[in-house]
Amino acid sequence: MSLSLSSSPSLDSMPAGRAARLLVLAAVFVCAACGLVYELALVTLGSYLLGNSIAQTSLVIAVSMFAMGIGAVLAKPLTARPLRAFVGVEVALAAVGGASVPALYASFAWLHLYTPMMLLVTFLIGALVGAEIPLLMELLQRLRRQQASLAVADINAVDYVGALVGGLAFPFVLLPTLGLLVGTVATAALNVLAAWTVGVALAGSRRGRLAVSAVCGVLAIALGTTAVMADSFELNARQALFRDPIIHAERSDYQEIVVTRGAPFGPEFDDVRLFLDGDLQYSSLDEYRYHEMLVHPAMNGPHQRVLILGGGDGLAAREVLRYQSASSVTLVDLDPAVVSLARSFEPLKKQTHGSLEDPRLTYVADDAFSWVRDYSGAPFDVVIADFPDPDSTALAKLYSVENYTMIARLLAPAGRMVVQSGSPFFAPDAFWSVRHTLTEAGYRTTPYQADVPSFGNWGYVLASRGRTAPRLGLADDAPGGLRYASDAVLASAGTFPPDRAERPTSITTLLDPAILDYASKGWVGY
Repeated sequence: MSLSLSSSPSLDSMPAGRAARLLVLAAVFVCAACGLVYELALVTLGSYLLGNSIAQTSLVIAVSMFAMGIGAVLAKPLTARPLRAFVGVEVALAAVGGASVPALYASFAWLHLYTPMMLLVTFLIGALVGAEIPLLMELLQRLRRQQASLAVADINAVDYVGALVGGLAFPFVLLPTLGLLVGTVATAALNVLAAWTVGVALAGSRRGRLAVSAVCGVLAIALGTTAVMADSFELNARQALFRDPIIHAERSDYQEIVVTRGAPFGPEFDDVRLFLDGDLQYSSLDEYRYHEMLVHPAMNGPHQRVLILGGGDGLAAREVLRYQSASSVTLVDLDPAVVSLARSFEPLKKQTHGSLEDPRLTYVADDAFSWVRDYSGAPFDVVIADFPDPDSTALAKLYSVENYTMIARLLAPAGRMVVQSGSPFFAPDAFWSVRHTLTEAGYRTTPYQADVPSFGNWGYVLASRGRTAPRLGLADDAPGGLRYASDAVLASAGTFPPDRAERPTSITTLLDPAILDYASKGWVGY
């Protein structure tokens, strides 16, 4: 027995029955899981490339939800031939979804058109996902008529369960095992499988089954080719983002780690650069300027026990361990992959001078905010906050009143803390917000700056809980051989020109991360 669905018997004449209904509901499950995976993949890629996870999440969700409504409306005339339309929508969704990550990565690396392309791809995926449910609903009704509310209940129940599975599979299965690019290709393959299974099972003729198989087969071959070429494509696209040849690249559980090496000014200028999620962490040509100015002013006082928050590259630890009187150094950094690379990869290990193997150093792999909150040991004489720039909510919390207040509990009475604070010239609001936030947390502060060619003008804030602001200078036992920091340099480092003088800014709290907005608006025009 068959049930005629349209004037085209080849693809829209289907057998009715319980098995057919279960097959359609299974397709609903797969479609829901795949749709959510595509959305999560777009959010993740945007966070990797641009860093602002809140903006990326908001854009993807808002545009995709809007597009789903558009897709549902556009699907109305297609319900006359629901099987044919469903197969077509699934094939199109697999093509767009499978190509989404490589296409967007290419637009970022070569075309510099990431956001417009992301919005277009998000809209297309959303519209196709929105068209699925009306078509599947019509398929169910054609297989067996039932009260509309009951059919909607069945579809919604399966749809929500599928979304749950997709949402859990993406971070815990697809991303860690296959990676972002191949993971989305594998998801697209599930869409192809759904189209092929439903199309072949419900088609009313051999011709219709052959047509479905041919289309799905071609797309499956294209997806397989994309998966095979994924590593080569990613390598070429990644290299396009960096000036110098990449000598190491990996994606840890937390970030993309890239090391480049070049000699832009001749073979005598060996330039090794470390990038995390595309942001430069240091250049071997001038990192000593940054790290000498970060560490040595804070060591002007008692410095037997030192805490370094961040700084997994080991370079701040290198400067601290030049003091023989520094008896204990605790390094807290979230990503053990960075520390492991700095310990074992010779181009990076060469810069550390063995600091990460020094017996005085203890490394703790933990989130600095959580570790500080839970710490209950002996106080520290010096705290060095070598955090990445606050370009995400996860990083902005490290620059909050709450975090600085918790750190105060860890400081000895005469202790000092230094915070790397970004550029007073390129991002002055973010810089002065650090000082004002530290003041709100009860510190006396001394802002200062240095010139680091690979970064530009760079700033720090030295802070203490004493009655007066800490003085800029070197400790009596400061090591010899410093190449940038000196008492003379520090005597002028606290002077800011009128065009970058202190200005009023909001403070940063956990619920109101003002520095995130300041950081995003900095560097405009440079």
